[in-house]
Parts: sequence; structure tokens; C-alpha cells
Amino acid sequence: MDSRYKELLSLDRAHLWHPYTQMKDFEKDDLLFIKRAKGIFLYDKDDKSYYDTISSWWCIIHGHCHPKIKKAITNQLDLLDQVQFAATTHEGAILLAKKLVELTPDNITRVFFSDDGSTACEVALKMSFQYWQNIGKKEKQKFISLHHGYHGDTIGTMAVGGTPGFHSPFEPLFYDSYHIPSPYCYRCSYNSSPEKCSFLCLEPLEKLLKQSASEICALIIEPLIQAAGGMIVYPKEYLIRLADLLKRYNIHLIFDEVATGFGRTGSFFALEQVGVKPDFICLSKGLTAGCLPLAATLTTEEIYQAFYDDYEKGKTFFHGHTFTANPVAIACALASLEIFKEEDSLNRVKPVIDMLQGEKYRFMDLDIVGDVRGIGMIAAFELVKNKEKKESFPSNIRVGWKVYKKGLNEGLILRPLGDVIYLLLPLITTELDLSDILEKTYKVLKGVQEELNG
Repeated sequence: MDSRYKELLSLDRAHLWHPYTQMKDFEKDDLLFIKRAKGIFLYDKDDKSYYDTISSWWCIIHGHCHPKIKKAITNQLDLLDQVQFAATTHEGAILLAKKLVELTPDNITRVFFSDDGSTACEVALKMSFQYWQNIGKKEKQKFISLHHGYHGDTIGTMAVGGTPGFHSPFEPLFYDSYHIPSPYCYRCSYNSSPEKCSFLCLEPLEKLLKQSASEICALIIEPLIQAAGGMIVYPKEYLIRLADLLKRYNIHLIFDEVATGFGRTGSFFALEQVGVKPDFICLSKGLTAGCLPLAATLTTEEIYQAFYDDYEKGKTFFHGHTFTANPVAIACALASLEIFKEEDSLNRVKPVIDMLQGEKYRFMDLDIVGDVRGIGMIAAFELVKNKEKKESFPSNIRVGWKVYKKGLNEGLILRPLGDVIYLLLPLITTELDLSDILEKTYKVLKGVQEELNG
């Protein structure tokens, strides 16, 4: 290894603390040192290439280092790098807000910019809460969320999370909220199947609303797929029925499209596939095509007007971020939206989506794969110890970690979600790329299966 990289890795061990990482795992092995990126590939210090199969945590849309986005960043830096957004505005923010409103349902009119997915969801929760306070419904102070749901790592978003593996150490900090069953078809709480499903998992929601609607502000949900909770894909009809229930009881609906937005599910936003008009839409990750941090919370005119009053009335939304509507990040987002049009991204990727969603089922030939699921450019493989009983592996086996390590040998970045291995691919992935990725992923899973079988 080059002495410069040895020195850098030594400094990493001495000073850095990586996210979602048990640093003890790297007492002997080095972290993967990424030197550069291009298209759908990451390159290490030795210039070995790796397919970025998870789009660098789901944000890379058009591939790494897209020339149009690079140019947009350079041009913007020559004009305006940063300005506080409390009492100023700039052209990019105005144009991006207009475009986002045009891309979303007709009830959406307002855009509040922030920094990342957690803050986008935190803003929606706070806006919903204060809306009800502002209009005199003081008793409305609670939220509903789903088991296996994930909406970020701020205190507020953790309180409505349903992924204990991420958040359980912080439970004493959470406010009270309601949690309802996940539409987790593979592990259905009601022992049903997709063919016979009558959405019994919605009955707890209906019961809760009948009893407690007067104290509930909103329900937050990831449309069509619970991402960090295990890439759990659920039926469209579930979401349609859920939205209808909330409307009936006058409860806000918050769509967390941080992971699902910008083409991931096959449509520009997942909500387009169900025809539902939420009260809030939370965006980040792919908003800037993964190049710079930026988030947005979109909402309705009715909600906005509940905050619009004389200052002394105390209805102002006191929330903000230093880098709200940062001009350079905004320039990235505008360039990304132009790329969608110029490259016809959503139509161009349709054959790749068809191939991925068709080919994923061959992974069921592996004894280690208990379930396959997917939507759009996403496919997931849930690994189990016993296929017939759907028995999970003991946590100390760390099957997902074994897959990750073997994946590196094959030039794949397969970052697991526990024992769920998934692909969440950039929209520029070709059928040839996908064929190679699937072959290598199958080889990796088969290798882990053989290793576990001794």
C-alpha cells in the first residue's frame, strides 16, 4: 500500500467516527478508501472499481460526477455561494420551489427548504403540530407512524421511527406517539398472503382513529416502500385506504419521499402511483442528485395560511437552518431536474426496471433467500436461516456483514440492512450493467450460503 494511504488510514483510526458503524469491526481490516467516482462506479486507492449498487445511501440519481451538475456548481460559485434565507431570497430558490410545486399534486403550493431527510421530516412534524395549535385545536399533540418506518435521526423523527435497532438507546428522549403494524407482507402479523390480503393490518389504525382522532396531528409514512426498515414493499391499495381513513378523521398525511422520490420507484414521486394528495411531502437525497445536502418540505396553502398573521400573534414558524436554500445546492437540484428532461431518464430506465423486477425472482433458488421484493430500481433479498419457517439468523452470525465483505471482492458495494441485502441503483444503470450486478450478487449470496453450510 502506498505510504500516503497508510498515513491517511492511520489518521482515520485516530480521529474519525463513522456513521452507523461499529468501529471495532475495523481493528484488523481497513475501511474501504474511496479515491474517486464516475458514473455508477466508485474507485478505491488502487483504482479497483466497485458498482455503487446502493447509490451512496440512495442519493446518486444520474451517476457520480455528472458534467451538467459539475458545471452548475462552478457557475453558481462564480455568482453566489451562500446567503442567510430568513430575510433574503435568490433566483435559484424561487425557481426550484416553483418547479417542485409544478411536479407535485395540485394541493401543494408551499416549499420550506432545509438540509437533509431528517430535517425535512422534522419540519413536517413541527408544522403539523403548530398548525393545529394555531387554529385552536390545542388537544392535537400526537403522531402516528408505522413499525419498521424510518424518518431520520433527530429526536423528533426518532420518536416516530419504528426501527429499534437504530434508535432504542435514545427511547427515554422520545415523546409519546402511536405506532401501528407495518404492511410487511412476508411476515404478516395476521398470517395472510398477498393473494388473500384484506388489509387487516389497517384495523388497528381505524380503531385508534375512532378512539383518539381528536388528539392526533398527523400520520407519517414512506409511500410504497419502507426503506431503512428492510426495503419492505407494500400494496398500493394499502396506502389508498390509509389515506382515505385519515381524510375521514381530519388527520394530516405526511409522505416521506426522501428515499422514494426522483425516480426510485419507477415514477418521479411514489405518490403518483396511488393518486393520493398528502398534506406534506418530505424530500432530500435525490433532490440534488446526491451531490450536495439539501431538503425540502412541501405543504398546502391551508397549512401555510394558518401561520400567516401579525407577528405579535405568535404564529410564526420558528424553525430554520444556516444553509437553508443554499444557492450552490439549489443549483445542483435545478440541474438535476433538467437532466431528467434532457436524458428522458424515467423512460430510458424502464427496460432496466423490467429486467430487475423480473430477474430478482431467480434468487429464490437459493436456500438462504427467504423473500424477494422490489419496486422500480429497488430489489431486496431477505436472508433467513430456515426458509420454510421464515426463521431469521441469530444476530451474532452477522450474515449481512458477511455478504458485504464478499461483495467487495466481487466489486460490489452491498451495504446490508441487517440481513436484508438490497440493490438501489442509479437511473443511469444499463441492462448490461444490471446483468453483471445480478450475476455477481447471486455469486456472493451463494458463496455465503455455502460458507454457512460448512
